[in-house]
Amino acid sequence: MSTDTAKKPSVLFVCVHNAGRSQMAAAFLTALGKGGIEVRSAGSQPADKINPAAVEAMAEVGIDMSTEIPKVLTTEAVKESDVVITMGCGDECPYFPGKRYEDWVLEDPAGKGVESVRPIRDQIKTRIEGLIASLVPAS
Repeated sequence: MSTDTAKKPSVLFVCVHNAGRSQMAAAFLTALGKGGIEVRSAGSQPADKINPAAVEAMAEVGIDMSTEIPKVLTTEAVKESDVVITMGCGDECPYFPGKRYEDWVLEDPAGKGVESVRPIRDQIKTRIEGLIASLVPAS
């Protein structure tokens, strides 16, 4: 196996409902990572559907999340990821040695209108840009 086919770094975003923060983070990383990073998201107690205000806030920056669905967190998803970023799921996130864990303290957009979700979205974008810089060497 040549170094050209080196395994892409993988990131898992976890929050309780997988309906807002983790979905926005995954959508930003997918869009801004330009295919160089494997992206997963999940929730410890997934909601029935994506937060509509989060979908609207992301659409304003040209990212379509309307077809995403909340997914349940599995130990396999954690095992397969290099970086696990939690967003308020506390002790419900499984821990495996050798993984890079980060806890992003972000306001929960659940039940909020798009005006309240925009600043959360912008904080997530800034953090994603920093994450990409830490995972993918500048070309």
